[in-house]
Amino acid sequence: MLELLWLVLAFPLAGFLVLLTLGRTMPKRGVALVGVGSIGLAAGTTFAIAASYLTSPPPGGVFEETLWTWWHVEGFAPSIGLHLDALSLTFILVVTWVGFLIHLYSAEFMADDEDYARYFTYMNLFVTSMLALVLADNLVFLLLGWEGVGLCSYLLIGFWYKDPANVHAARKAFVVTRIGDVALTVGIFLLFQWLGTLHIEDMLARAGTVWPIGSGAAVAAAMLLLGGAMGKSAQVPLQTWLPDAMAGPTPVSALIHAATMVTAGVYLIARTHTIFELAPAAMRVVAVTGMVTLLLSGFAALGQRDIKRILAYSTISQIGYMVLGLGVGAWAGAVFHFMTHAFFKALLFLGAGIIIHCLYHEHDIYQMGGLRKQLPVTFWTFLAGSAALAGFPLVTSGFYSKDLILTQAFTSPYGSWWLWAGGLLGVFLTGLYIFRGVFVAFFGEPQRELERHPGWLLRIPVIVLGIFAVGAGFLETPDILGGVKVLSNFLGQALPAMAGHASTGTEIGLETAAGLASLLGIGVAAALFLGQRTLVHRAMETTIGRRVQRLWAAGWGFDWVYDRLLARPYAWLANTNRDDVVDGAVMATRLVTIGLNRGLSVTQTGRVRFYAAGMAAGAVVVLLIVVLS
Repeated sequence: MLELLWLVLAFPLAGFLVLLTLGRTMPKRGVALVGVGSIGLAAGTTFAIAASYLTSPPPGGVFEETLWTWWHVEGFAPSIGLHLDALSLTFILVVTWVGFLIHLYSAEFMADDEDYARYFTYMNLFVTSMLALVLADNLVFLLLGWEGVGLCSYLLIGFWYKDPANVHAARKAFVVTRIGDVALTVGIFLLFQWLGTLHIEDMLARAGTVWPIGSGAAVAAAMLLLGGAMGKSAQVPLQTWLPDAMAGPTPVSALIHAATMVTAGVYLIARTHTIFELAPAAMRVVAVTGMVTLLLSGFAALGQRDIKRILAYSTISQIGYMVLGLGVGAWAGAVFHFMTHAFFKALLFLGAGIIIHCLYHEHDIYQMGGLRKQLPVTFWTFLAGSAALAGFPLVTSGFYSKDLILTQAFTSPYGSWWLWAGGLLGVFLTGLYIFRGVFVAFFGEPQRELERHPGWLLRIPVIVLGIFAVGAGFLETPDILGGVKVLSNFLGQALPAMAGHASTGTEIGLETAAGLASLLGIGVAAALFLGQRTLVHRAMETTIGRRVQRLWAAGWGFDWVYDRLLARPYAWLANTNRDDVVDGAVMATRLVTIGLNRGLSVTQTGRVRFYAAGMAAGAVVVLLIVVLS
């Protein structure tokens, strides 16, 4: 069965090609059948491969399949090759399953759009690119998938391109992530120069023998890989593109934020873990980056009114938890949180999409209200996703995955008490900002009447994701709550064991602190945003309150800073240098050529005697040169 791994890529790629060539001539039912069905076939194949992998594991837990050699130059022969192990299998299970549910949801959500076929064409290519990224057996093929998801994000964020704001958001995403892409590309060149191969397994094996721990080359390589991860996974300081990515259709937001593009950086660091373990300094930078990101984004989410922007900053924050986990050596914990986050964040975006769909494109949570009675299925599933995001203790997946990272942040040799404290503050902020959205949007008096009611294609995916958002956490529980280690034992075949170990008393204290932080955040949200919201209104009447709200709403002003430090100076330089120096050199060549042509044309008189005299003079000159030399 493992030999059919190539089908996981082939099905969505075939769907893309069919829709690209025939989509405009097909009826919408046919487009949906191809677009959704191709991802469904990929998901079904993935589940079958997972069953085969678990029942009959390949030698060493790794299965590789080379489809063909891409090119062969001077012994360098990167392949279109697939690498399946516990890490890549976990990722493709999540990508195909969550991707299928989002595609199914899209069949109804986008039904009225005039570019229905173009939408599913891009979505199929997006899933294909992400699968190529996580299945690639070498960094060249990985880079192809990496650039593919970047291209698709540009196409889908700017899908409604008739609105200039959407085009600007798409361009911004492409340019900002390109900074990280350049860092990754440079890192790939240097890795090949230092290690002589880009086949991932061989490269990591050589790195462990060539570089000692703390090697400058290892640190440089790790920092360049981190730079790539910062762009795609929207970590400080390259996080500014993600909130604006909400310009795309809501299912696109769900796919980007939950299962594909923003987790690419997490996968990259996890896949190249050996290089980071050889660079403890880079590990510390990774951990600090994650902590700073999760805190800044948590506060920024409190300043948003747009339900999708709240979830966008939430995504940045939760990816920050994954990066924090990677930085403290909680490899399995970071991947566990990737999985649970994919379920509850896809659920929240799809739930937000139902609200927007039924309220005729309303995004402002303060223009909603009372939706728990108007949209009961959406309310209960959104509540489940919010509880999981907030890490509601004992019963949600987010509690177990986030707590595993926090425990490692406290106990790991790479961790510290202040990294743990920053993560714990993030738990409080998460409960506060997401339940602010829940209480404002779903409670109180209705602000608007529903324009329509969701059909089953919108409701089925959120119900399924709601079940996973609650139940997936029980794949990995702490020792004091059963000690289930299904996921970490499985991932241990591909990733190092987590370095931190806590005593029973310490573990009880850490679990209790995480649970109380979550409950406190939810409780404060209830006190502030249920009822009349008197305290909030009073705070907003003060100068400090208004300024803080504006600062958080602007995402801490990163865009303002970048605009003045980078965008405006570059625009000024471009305007000043309108007559480009390079263009001047080209124009000078043109003028010289024209001048020489005109000068030589004077000699073309048509008189034979003139030509004969010229030849005689030339002969005399040649003879003089010969005699004098």
